[in-house]
Amino acid sequence: MTGPTTSSFDCVYRINPQGEVATFFRGLGRPQGLAFDVDGNLYVAASLSGKRGIVRIAPNGQAALEVAGDGLVGLAFAPGRSAILATSNAVHHLSWNLQGQPLVDFPS
Repeated sequence: MTGPTTSSFDCVYRINPQGEVATFFRGLGRPQGLAFDVDGNLYVAASLSGKRGIVRIAPNGQAALEVAGDGLVGLAFAPGRSAILATSNAVHHLSWNLQGQPLVDFPS
């Protein structure tokens, strides 16, 4: 039987404004749902070392599981230092003392 796993071999890539691609972080399982805070930390719904949840990757490349939980598939920062977490069957709004990075409009 094959199917999705929590192995930690997937990468998150960085694409600069010139379109050049580089590996930002290697070592996640099924990364999805990305959001940055104002300090440059990246939050990813993924598996890290076999544990599923929200992983924080600091600008220096250090990763830690911030919120543990099966079924987490996405997140977004919301106004008022809160976050929206999506699971495979629900959406949750929670207070989280983090300020999200606003989206930037790029010229077309």
